[in-house]
Amino acid sequence: MADNVTRPTDASVAEFLASVEPSGRRNDALHLDTVFRRVSGWQPRLWGPSIIGYGRYDYRYASGRAGQYLATGFAPRKANMVVYIMPGYADFSAILPRLGPHRLGKSCLYLGSLSVIDEGVLAELISAGLDDLRRRWPVHPSPAPPSSSH
Repeated sequence: MADNVTRPTDASVAEFLASVEPSGRRNDALHLDTVFRRVSGWQPRLWGPSIIGYGRYDYRYASGRAGQYLATGFAPRKANMVVYIMPGYADFSAILPRLGPHRLGKSCLYLGSLSVIDEGVLAELISAGLDDLRRRWPVHPSPAPPSSSH
C-alpha cells in the first residue's frame, strides 16, 4: 500500500514563509497564515516542501487504504495561491460566488492576489470545509514540530 508523499515535516513555517517570492506573494502568504490560524485555532505545520497545513485528519477508505492528511491549508505558488479548504465532499456553490476571482480545482481553490478576495468569505469557506471534514473523518491539531526547529 503506497504512503502519502505529502507528510508533515519538521521544517520551520516561519522560515518557509520568509522565503516566498515575489514579495507580494510572500505578504499574501503571511496574511493567509494569520487567517488560517484564527479560523482553525491551530498552529501551522509544513507538509512536504511547500504546503502549510493546519490540523490533520485520519482516514480509512473501504479499500483499506488509510493515512492522514492536512485538514486545511495553503501553498504559495508563483502563479497562484493554492488554498486547500474543501475536502471534496460538500458543495460550496452558495459561498464561492461571494469570494472574488478564483478557479476551482478538485479539492482546492486557486487565488490570485488576496487584495481582490473577500476575507470574510474566505474565512467562512475555511470553517465550512473543516465542518464538512469533521462530519466524515476524525480531525486533530497537527502535532507540533520538535522545538529545535523553531
